[in-house]
Formats: sequence, structure tokens, C-alpha cells
Amino acid sequence: MTNPAEELLDVVDEHDRVIGTALRGEVYRQGLTHRCVFILVRDPAGRIFVHRRTDTKLFAPGAYDMFVGGVVGSGETYAEAAVREAEEELGVHGISPRPLFKFLFRQDGLSWWSDVYEAEWDGPVQPQESEVAWHAWLTPAELADRLARDHFVPDGREAYRRYLDLHAA
Repeated sequence: MTNPAEELLDVVDEHDRVIGTALRGEVYRQGLTHRCVFILVRDPAGRIFVHRRTDTKLFAPGAYDMFVGGVVGSGETYAEAAVREAEEELGVHGISPRPLFKFLFRQDGLSWWSDVYEAEWDGPVQPQESEVAWHAWLTPAELADRLARDHFVPDGREAYRRYLDLHAA
């Protein structure tokens, strides 16, 4: 596996238009706006795949997340990245994420366009060891309990808040 800091990303403006490229490590150091995908994966019973990120992650090491996903590579579409990231992180093939909404996440000098998807998976998973330190399928109530007590990635918290708002409407 290559060094994630050396992955080439598209740098985008406040309207999500590509204005250049840079290595992921440079994007993070300079706080350049880039693109990410978030996929909320449910099983047929409606439980949500929740995991703890490995301690080696560049962003939010060791934090919990209710989304699989990651950065969109240079020249890659959001939809392509959603399938790639979901399949890589879950260790599956044939997943079909459905697009839900997109928003610009900004916090502490960092910013990225966040394209949010939802998918259902009814088979076994073999999470990617370099990405996932722990995982479980949690009911929405169990996830709410964990959100109240555990450290979750801030962009995932914001995406999930928007997801719940969308489904409450």
C-alpha cells in the first residue's frame, strides 16, 4: 500500500470546482479544500456499520465513525470513490451506494466537500485492517448512546446530524 500522504487529490474552490491538485499530506497541512465521500452502511435489519479508525489515520486517528469513506482521488468522481471506499473499508464487492446530499464541511482551518451516500449490505464484512481497528453493527439507539459518550470524527457527526434531519422531514 502506498503512503496515504502521497495520494494526489483535486483541490477545489467553495463551489466544488477543481482549481488544482496536491498531495494529500500537503492538502491537510495547508488546509486546502478537497473532496470526500461518506457512506452510511446498514444491514437488512437497519443496523448501522460503526467502526473505530486506526491510530495511524492522518485525520482523527482512533476516533469512531458511522460512515465508511474517504478522500476522492484526483480525476475520480464522487460516485466512483463511494464504491471504491465502501468496498475497500468493508472488504466486500458489489456494493451500490445511493447518493443523498452534499455539503461543505469546515472546522479548524480544514475544509472538504462531503458527498453523503447510503447503502445496504447483507453479507459478511472483512474490514480493512489499515483503516478499521474495531467494528460492530449498531441499532440507531445504540449509535445514539455511543455518540453521547465516545469520540466520533467531527465530519461524520455533522453528516449524521444532516442525515437524521433529512430522514425526519
